[in-house]
Amino acid sequence: MKKIAILASGTGSNARRLVEHFKTHSNIEVGLILSNKADAPVLNMAKEHNIPQQVFDKKTFRSPESILPVLRQAEIDFIVLAGFLWLIPQSIIDAFPRRIINLHPALLPKYGGKGMYGMYVHEAVRAANETETGITIHYVNEAYDEGDIVFQASCIVKPEDTPQQIAQKIHQLEHANLPVVTEKLVMKL
Repeated sequence: MKKIAILASGTGSNARRLVEHFKTHSNIEVGLILSNKADAPVLNMAKEHNIPQQVFDKKTFRSPESILPVLRQAEIDFIVLAGFLWLIPQSIIDAFPRRIINLHPALLPKYGGKGMYGMYVHEAVRAANETETGITIHYVNEAYDEGDIVFQASCIVKPEDTPQQIAQKIHQLEHANLPVVTEKLVMKL
């Protein structure tokens, strides 16, 4: 059985989709949910599904002797960032080469980098009068949103779409594609 760890900071709608997708999978399971926020709703979802969880602060996260043993003890094979905003420490990248992916709510390389997340991305897309946007799933490296692209899906942005309507379109793409792409990558391990 291959085990996935999910790093999330917020409500965890993409984490929930992953958990639901792998709940009855014969070869893959979500084995751990990590968050940098003790009050993140994603932790309640983890409890609902009896998934081990851990909360950490920035100092702990950056310390190789703190997070890596947790990942190893849980026998994690693959890591998915789903609404997690911190840069991943090099020690974790080195321990999981090409086994960490991030979900970004835009078609990279557009609208990526530090500070470009959530509604900030959708507002920037709207302000630039883009006619298309989408999602990118990419491998994580030492820089924000610069790892090799694994998958992209796009949607049309209509002139009358608000940032909130763009966000809804993006959530649909995320929920439909993140579990499937994750499954394909993990099955190749």
